Amino acid sequence: MADQRALDAIARIERALARIETAAARPAPVDRSEEQRLHAAHDALRSRVSGALAQLDALIASGERR
Repeated sequence: MADQRALDAIARIERALARIETAAARPAPVDRSEEQRLHAAHDALRSRVSGALAQLDALIASGERR
């Protein structure tokens, strides 16, 4: 009796593992609006960093001329 319960539990675990493996193999759904939002945020951050680096370059260049 106990052996059958253990075998049943193992079978349930194996079925659950198969479902997990199937789900993991599927690509995640793509949320286009979130992707676009992240792209816009990335572009904005890139622009701000570029501006900050340009300011640093100007400060360094002015310090070298003195």
